[in-house]
Amino acid sequence: MIAVANVSKSFTLHNQGSAVLPVMAGAALRVAAGECVGLIGASGSGKSTLMRMIWGNYRTDGGSIRVGETEVAGAEPREIIALRRGTLGYVSQFLRVVPRVPTIEVVAEPLMRLGVAPDAARARAETVLTRLNIPERLWTLSPTTFSGGEQQRVNIARGFIHDWPAMLLDEPTASLDAGNRAVVLDLIREAKSRGSAILGIFHDEDARNQVCDRLVDVTGFSEGL
Repeated sequence: MIAVANVSKSFTLHNQGSAVLPVMAGAALRVAAGECVGLIGASGSGKSTLMRMIWGNYRTDGGSIRVGETEVAGAEPREIIALRRGTLGYVSQFLRVVPRVPTIEVVAEPLMRLGVAPDAARARAETVLTRLNIPERLWTLSPTTFSGGEQQRVNIARGFIHDWPAMLLDEPTASLDAGNRAVVLDLIREAKSRGSAILGIFHDEDARNQVCDRLVDVTGFSEGL
């Protein structure tokens, strides 16, 4: 479902004389349906860079990234938008939303973009928010006013509201208490059982051991550069 082959990436430092900094070469991995693969490696080794290339935020310098039927490397913006709408979900570390939009609408939005009736989308959002222990009294408020842990749970609710065929998870259990951490791990297991292909960064070793089928060390993609 997710296939990365011979991907390379460098950054041009425009404020430092346009110096070119190579960060990755020969990156390759595959994630099958129903599998969770964890990315490991020291800080700065390229885990987040690889995730952002798969998500379509960073362009590759070479190689192939396929998610389902979409070739992400070199894809047009409309193709990336379509991929994110129905195929590839993403739970980032930080919640980025339009201010003053109620939490219930923030979480329901991915379903409404897919054409789900607003009432049905909100009902699903209520279910996920309840499961993640976001009190009902907060649902009509903007999540920009919430604590960091509450914002992260809203982000997770938004990410798991749809049965994405493929998912990217960036530290989904960071800053969570034990109870909510357990809920998130259950959500990941359920997504796997539905056939989602999941690629994630988990610094929480115990969480990684519970849900990941195997690990990929990205350090090998930058050795020798």
